[in-house]
Amino acid sequence: MASIFGFRSRDPARDRQTDISRLDRLAKLLDQIAAEIEAEKNGLENRYRTKAANAAFLVEAMENGAASSSRSSEVSELTKSILNYERRIAALARQNELMKGLRHSLDAIFDEGAERSSTTKADLANPAAGTG
Repeated sequence: MASIFGFRSRDPARDRQTDISRLDRLAKLLDQIAAEIEAEKNGLENRYRTKAANAAFLVEAMENGAASSSRSSEVSELTKSILNYERRIAALARQNELMKGLRHSLDAIFDEGAERSSTTKADLANPAAGTG
């Protein structure tokens, strides 16, 4: 395309392809980060369940006299670990929601661009449709 001032602009289809390529790379990165978050969260949840079960069995054993009360420091450590797991799992859940929101926004940009592109093509194919 050439203008009367000698400035040449790129073909809109080329611009669209550049945008799609850029947004596709971003989408893949968001998906990768979301997968990393999910993997960390799953690992923590498994360890959390193990710690919680160990703490419950230890407390029960202490209450039944099967374990000495001197193991209360062990219960305290297990409790700290459980609380840390809960905080981290909650943080990961927030991060996961953020990734979902970003991905949704990115998908909306893709959809908006596709609608605009198809509308432009339709208008060019049928110029009388735009008058009214």
